[in-house]
Amino acid sequence: MLAIADPELDDGPRTNKSATERMCAVSRKVRPIDELIRFVVAPQGEVIPDLKRKLPGRGLWVSASRQAVAEAVRRNQFGKGFKREVRVSPTLAADTEALLVRSVIEALAMVAKAGEVVSGFSKVEDALKLRQAEALIHASDGAADGIRKLDAIVRQNAGINDESPDFPVVTALTSEQLDLALGRSNVIHAALLAGPASKTFLSRSHTLVQYRMADDDKTAGHAAKNSPKQTVRTRTTQQD
Repeated sequence: MLAIADPELDDGPRTNKSATERMCAVSRKVRPIDELIRFVVAPQGEVIPDLKRKLPGRGLWVSASRQAVAEAVRRNQFGKGFKREVRVSPTLAADTEALLVRSVIEALAMVAKAGEVVSGFSKVEDALKLRQAEALIHASDGAADGIRKLDAIVRQNAGINDESPDFPVVTALTSEQLDLALGRSNVIHAALLAGPASKTFLSRSHTLVQYRMADDDKTAGHAAKNSPKQTVRTRTTQQD
């Protein structure tokens, strides 16, 4: 008699490499894996997020939404899904967000190491005016005036080049977190230049923004239809 595969659990990272979709344990909807977070059980029996999808053991997938992870904890979905007794921290949703933030900071540090970012208002302004920037970064706690001036340049560029106004603008990190990533103090604005490291940062930023802001149903299918560069932002540069 053939064994029926468990729709909730994968068979480990090696067998999961070719998978492009998995079922969310909370919504029971099948989604692209880029819209989900994989969780595994650590040797000590604790459920932990596997953001890079490389940790050993069977994995359970939950929509990349803070609300969905919190709901999975509330429903004891991890114990049901793994079909064993597991330890689940009541702060798992917040802990997962903290790991996502750290992954974004690490990615931005790699961008800086690759020389694919400039920071400081004047340098960012020049990069935008010369159309060298691939994306704009503002500290989430930055002053509105500077943000407004740089966003205006992006709008102007879009008008001149007849490009989409959906130029990626990332406001997911605080000034302190930008300082940590770039090894400088008082970073409020930065501009990404073209390069593979920048793409990784945008992809991880997209996941973080999605996790914080997307609701379980509205997120479905959205990321699949748009590239990270189109959806990685918590503000647009359009006029209110």
